[in-house]
Amino acid sequence: MLNLTRNWWVVIVRGVLAILFGLITFFWPYLTFLLLILTFGAYAMVDGVFAMLTGVVSSKYSARWWVFLLEGVVSFAAGLIAILRPDLTAAALIALLAAWAILTGALEIAAAIRLRRELTNEWMLALGGFASVALGVLLFFQPATGGLVLTLMIGAYALIFGILLLGLGLRLRKWDMRPRGSNQEPLRSTR
Repeated sequence: MLNLTRNWWVVIVRGVLAILFGLITFFWPYLTFLLLILTFGAYAMVDGVFAMLTGVVSSKYSARWWVFLLEGVVSFAAGLIAILRPDLTAAALIALLAAWAILTGALEIAAAIRLRRELTNEWMLALGGFASVALGVLLFFQPATGGLVLTLMIGAYALIFGILLLGLGLRLRKWDMRPRGSNQEPLRSTR
């Protein structure tokens, strides 16, 4: 059985990082495009590490750990590409960001669907995944988006996603802090 309640802090760290990234884009909207690329790359790599950590830790409890691990690998790879190749054209960067958002969003939706049998209110993870997919689709259909608009779109996405992850992490923390003998089970048993 997957037990994310023990690892609630990883979900909260991911949420806080996403919120910080989102706030940076709103407070300094005229960042150079290079700085945006490097900031995105750093965020995606750190987020990828924490997603992989979630997968590795979850491997002790569930056979479905690979979804988080794969999400982490995709995020880390996207961040690494952005940092190593900051000279990518704007269209290529937008395509990279769109693909990253769609892939990680789809993996988050898949994880939420799989967690549906084990955790109540997994909708927060699914909604975060939906926000990722929506951002990716929007970026694919608006490749000529200016740097400022792109910065604000990504910032809004990061804030929404971070708030949803923070809410999920706090809910998981609440379940983890309950006495172990409590009659209210946060996880549904599949037995």
